[in-house]
Amino acid sequence: MNDELKKEIILEHYSHPSNYEKIIDDSYVKINTNNESCIDNLNFYIKIEDNIIKDIKFEGEACAISMASSSIATDNLIGKTINDAINYINDFDNMINQKPYNEENLNEACAFCDIYKQNNRKNCAFLPYKGLKKYLEEYNK
Repeated sequence: MNDELKKEIILEHYSHPSNYEKIIDDSYVKINTNNESCIDNLNFYIKIEDNIIKDIKFEGEACAISMASSSIATDNLIGKTINDAINYINDFDNMINQKPYNEENLNEACAFCDIYKQNNRKNCAFLPYKGLKKYLEEYNK
C-alpha cells in the first residue's frame, strides 16, 4: 500500500466514519476507552451472539487517527468470532510495534503500518483495540 493510499484511507474514515452511532439498547455492552494524555474518549457498543460479533458502534471525541482507526476496526471486527477478533487485534498490535503480522487479516488497517514512526500516535491508533481486546478476553473466559 503506497503512502497516498494510506492517507486517503485514514482521511476517508476520519471524515466519514463507519459505524459512528450512539446506541441505547440493552442488547449491546458499552465499553469506554480513552487516552489519558489527550482528549480521545470513545464509547464502543458491542453486540455478541453465539460467539460472533454481530455489531459494533462507537461515538465520542477523538483525533483523526483514533477516529479513523475506530472506524476501520469496527468494519473489520463485525462478523468475526471472538477468537478471530482477538487474533485481528493482536495482528494490529504487532503491526504498529514492528512485529510479524498477517497483512491479509488487517485489510484497510494496514494504512497504519508506518504509525510506529510517530511513537506518540501508536496510542491513538490502538485506542479502539485497547478497550475491545480487554472486553473480548474477559468475555472469552
